[in-house]
Amino acid sequence: MTSSSDPEDETTGDAGSPYARLRAEVITHAIASGSVLTETSVGARYGVSRTPAREALTRLEQDRLVERVPRGYRVRVSTAEDVMELYEARISLESTAAASAAMRRTELDLARLQHLSDRLTAATDVADVTAVNAQWHETLWIAAHNSALEDLLQRVIAQMRLFDDGPVGAPPSVEETIQEHARILAAVRANDAEEARVALADHLGRTRDIRLAALARTPVPTR
Repeated sequence: MTSSSDPEDETTGDAGSPYARLRAEVITHAIASGSVLTETSVGARYGVSRTPAREALTRLEQDRLVERVPRGYRVRVSTAEDVMELYEARISLESTAAASAAMRRTELDLARLQHLSDRLTAATDVADVTAVNAQWHETLWIAAHNSALEDLLQRVIAQMRLFDDGPVGAPPSVEETIQEHARILAAVRANDAEEARVALADHLGRTRDIRLAALARTPVPTR
């Protein structure tokens, strides 16, 4: 994703900016869902004035990671309805990316996807599985060669982290995930856009159903 190259600008998406730092803390749960943030508290947290703090909070609201409340902004607490909406958006976007990848992928794209598939098969712990699975999906987005689509997917993934106390990239069943990735990759390799679209939708649909079942067993949060 593109970002400003000016390290002096506190309001850009640079890694050291208040926006980027606050965003990272929200999506990794370093700042818990339901926490109230103000311009003053954010400014004090990162040692900046209220102007860049306000800009950071406004951008997070646009990202749908926080919501405005009378005392400032609150980190969103997601519900089953939010999960459904986000998965619907992700499935729509990523299945389109898979279809585009089938038509636009290069040999380098295929090699990268195959390499990550091999790494996922060889992964032996949850951290490795989580990281490699997330990389595989991001590499598929890149293979679509559509930067706007990739940016939208990154935004959806950031929101999905709010309802998942664990890494959003962690697949619920590694063996099934490996098989489903193989089906998607075969379609991309064969330039079969429709099969790639369907295979991706099936893959994420299964993940959605498992996430929703887990959420149903969790006490409903208060908003």
